[in-house]
Amino acid sequence: MATYYEIMRTDLSKLTTAASDWDSMADGFHKLAESYKKEVRGISMGDSWVGLSAQAGSARFAVTLKEYQGAESEAKAVAQLIRDAHAEFGRLRKKIEDTRDDAVKAGMRVSERGVVHFDTSKLDRGEHVAYVHDPEYQESARKAAAGWGEQIDMAVRAVNDADEGFKVALATLTRDSDVSDGTIGGFNREAKPSPYPSLEEAGKAQRIPKDRRAVAEWWRDLDPVTRAVLLHERGDELREAGIMSPLYKWHSPDAGSGAYDTEDPTGEDLWFLARAQAIAAGGDFTGENAASRNMEHYLGKTGDPLDLDVDRILKDDSGFRDDVSTHIAQNQDAWRRQGLDAFEKAGGHTTVVVPVESHAEGRTFKSDEWFHAVGSHQQNVSGMVTVSPGEDGRPKVSLDYQANVWDRYNWDEGKSTTFPGGVEIPDSEMGRLHKVGFAQEFDMRGSSSTYSYDLGSGADAAVNPPDQGREGTRADVSRGDEENR
Repeated sequence: MATYYEIMRTDLSKLTTAASDWDSMADGFHKLAESYKKEVRGISMGDSWVGLSAQAGSARFAVTLKEYQGAESEAKAVAQLIRDAHAEFGRLRKKIEDTRDDAVKAGMRVSERGVVHFDTSKLDRGEHVAYVHDPEYQESARKAAAGWGEQIDMAVRAVNDADEGFKVALATLTRDSDVSDGTIGGFNREAKPSPYPSLEEAGKAQRIPKDRRAVAEWWRDLDPVTRAVLLHERGDELREAGIMSPLYKWHSPDAGSGAYDTEDPTGEDLWFLARAQAIAAGGDFTGENAASRNMEHYLGKTGDPLDLDVDRILKDDSGFRDDVSTHIAQNQDAWRRQGLDAFEKAGGHTTVVVPVESHAEGRTFKSDEWFHAVGSHQQNVSGMVTVSPGEDGRPKVSLDYQANVWDRYNWDEGKSTTFPGGVEIPDSEMGRLHKVGFAQEFDMRGSSSTYSYDLGSGADAAVNPPDQGREGTRADVSRGDEENR
């Protein structure tokens, strides 16, 4: 990666010189192609040379002629790419310069290496005395310098992204696009411009983060056209990586039963444990397999997060399906407008993709199984709106989305839960198991499969999850991460 120092001292004029050289090369290949077409291939096209040797020669001459023509096409494309790079690098470097100048105006000092410090030399005597004796003033100055430093770093990163995009575009332009044309690794006769809106975007598209949450943030930072290109080229891979994951940061709404394993168990706690184990074992027999699974994970006392089978919840709980439909209904007009605005901004002729996410809300599952397994929780919908040119001239707007659920498996003082058989147990007794180390509370979260909805249909956004197969028995791996049982 190029540093601030290297970027600011690079002579970009060499790019225009290189572009001119590539134009000259294209002209040279054009002349060679015309000469070869007339002086060499033309021999095999006349009446003076006939027979099998003429046919074989003509075929080989045609391949060579196409290579000359391909070399001309490729050279022209490279020349244009270099010109585009020159313009973009110049624009991005100007942004670095402007950011640096703004930082200096704000009282900062920027070194030739791009390091930002608060410039105390600009303070008058009174201001300097105040600065030296006021820790809050010093901290404020440090934060301001760090903020300007981050802005400069971002501007430098944009140049490096464009540089990476240039490398990718150059490699694509110089790659043989037709392996059946009689050559292997020949010139690219079908050299086409990059589908990305800029070299910077082409570079950003290459650095997919490994962390799932970082993927979602990276995805939202891309241009709508870039997202559409990536979705077309690597859709399955990107969905698996987490581009539809929500950015909502869930936090447990309460402290639950308190600290884990901080009290000594009593004989009564052993009775609470035996009763909880019986409830967990009986869940499968009463059909509440998810409740059984979660209780056993609680008693397993690892505290590890547990994945929820949100598709199964959607299938089992009509109230949850209604909740998801409501999330979409409340946001679909705004989401549609966001997509259409991006489509128009991109020129109205190319596909765009816009990430969307509904506000997280607290809800409670209604079905007995999921009420006992999870109960009250936070939920939202995340996904993306795709707008593409329609055959009738009108843009087509669609939504791909997933439902997301978060909760903390814990027991709250002052509440009670009725289990199958009509047994009502105070939450405080279940929570005692956590306090004495016989069980441990844990986080739960999950996302559904991807569902689609036509934002231009006018129909209700009904969620229709597919058949989940078996009824979530212990052998049914669709229930979630079985290693957490």
